[in-house]
Amino acid sequence: MSLFASHHDAMNPLNWSYRSRFFAGFAVCMALLGFALYAEHVLAMIPCPLCIFQRIGFLVMAVFFLVGAVHAPRAGGRWAYTAGVLLGALFGGVVAGRHLWIQSLPADRVPSCGPDLGYMMDTFPFAKVLKMVFTGSGECAKVEPVLGLPMPAWTLLWFVLLAAWAVMAARRRSA
Repeated sequence: MSLFASHHDAMNPLNWSYRSRFFAGFAVCMALLGFALYAEHVLAMIPCPLCIFQRIGFLVMAVFFLVGAVHAPRAGGRWAYTAGVLLGALFGGVVAGRHLWIQSLPADRVPSCGPDLGYMMDTFPFAKVLKMVFTGSGECAKVEPVLGLPMPAWTLLWFVLLAAWAVMAARRRSA
């Protein structure tokens, strides 16, 4: 009976160790980035600049999840990696929220399309690129639903879920 109980506990993600939870967070981020590439290259959903920045948010989170899982620090050290995950989630969540707002605008209120991100990065200083991207452009207003929701709604949901997952992992007492 005790063998079954320990197996059952291991199957419950809420009982996983910090290391296992952070590896899982890394795997989810990589799966989401993989889906973004699939959507771009197979489904022909061309990413706008705001989409690219949301990908960067997931990439930042993936790095902190992976390094945190490999290092698996005790107590306070966990919060350093969790803070990195939360920064990525905050950045990505703000971008996704802005993206959803642009998508909610009536057609006559949508900003005009700007240059693509590659051109902007080659031509302007990074601060100006950020300002231009967050001002939004017409291609960011195009809604391409996935399972009934716009892509930035899904990314916002995942940023929130993964941030909560990281906090739960950091609060866990065992390795």
